[in-house]
Amino acid sequence: MATTNDLKNGLVLKLDGGELWAVVEFQHVKPGKGGAFVRTKLKNVMSGKVVDKTFNAGVKVDVATVDKREMQFSYMDGGEFVFMDTETYDMLNVSRASVGDAANYLLENMTATVAINEGNVLYVELPAAVELLVAETEPGLQGDRSTGGTKPATLETGAEIKVPLFITTGEKVKVDTRTGDYLGRA
Repeated sequence: MATTNDLKNGLVLKLDGGELWAVVEFQHVKPGKGGAFVRTKLKNVMSGKVVDKTFNAGVKVDVATVDKREMQFSYMDGGEFVFMDTETYDMLNVSRASVGDAANYLLENMTATVAINEGNVLYVELPAAVELLVAETEPGLQGDRSTGGTKPATLETGAEIKVPLFITTGEKVKVDTRTGDYLGRA
């Protein structure tokens, strides 16, 4: 248990019947008239939904313990992803729902952060950018555009992104894992 005075960015709270909410932003407000309060922006850990919530100052809130571990993606087992803890070498099966969009950029032996609460995997977080091989893309034609053009490219993981016309099949590119945008050549 903690109070609203202990809030900080990244803290995970257990609210509304056990739902987990991460503090994205908070602000202590002390108006001239009335009691102080804390204005927060909370993100649902499972769905990603963001809401604004106001707490009275000093109110007790339930803090959830979230264990974030560095793990290495080993292989696919049916519909599940198998991760290995880099410290204890324990294997952990993670469902596709928990991995989410990170599955589009995940290769074997890649390191990711796995967040666990009470034995349940909440989410898998990849580094902000990863380097992947372009498995297939059409050749870009000069004069085929009015401004800097892009074309679709399929990565080695099967994900499809937009790349500039000069990128060819077999090149390594940097991809933003949060948005899926092309960042440059690797």
